[in-house]
Amino acid sequence: MPSSSSRRINLPQAPNPVPAPGVSVQPDPWYGMGLRFHCTQCGNCCSGGPGYVWLTYTDMLRIADFLNLPVDQFTRRYVRQVSGGFSLIEKPGYDCIFLNRQDGKAMCGIYPVRPTQCRTWPFWNQNLASPDAWTQAAARCPGMCDADAPMYAPDHIEKCRTHPESPQ
Repeated sequence: MPSSSSRRINLPQAPNPVPAPGVSVQPDPWYGMGLRFHCTQCGNCCSGGPGYVWLTYTDMLRIADFLNLPVDQFTRRYVRQVSGGFSLIEKPGYDCIFLNRQDGKAMCGIYPVRPTQCRTWPFWNQNLASPDAWTQAAARCPGMCDADAPMYAPDHIEKCRTHPESPQ
């Protein structure tokens, strides 16, 4: 007869808890302690090879207003239609049309109203997929792993990552 210390006790299993509506029960992401980032004004995210800075209608309204232009004039001057969406045009050499370089810094000419895609960088799904993905993106963005950069909490990162207008 087994001793009481080695006897197995079978307890009823509790059912898996059901999350409250609107609450996601997922394991902590790899960035559960937060991530560091600050813009170093290097301009790497605004230049390089050809690409797209996707615009929502809200982005276009904000930028046009900031530039004191009617929306139709703004779109004719600064926007191209691509694959059913809208993107900012680029300068020759593929810099963003609103990127200004001076005194060794890259400055956004529409920073207060920059597109959602720009406002949510670097907290995009593709960069948050894994630590390796983050490290690969950080190879072009010196502000992503800077030990002196502010720490962004996971809830802020999730707001950027899941923003309805954020790049997926």
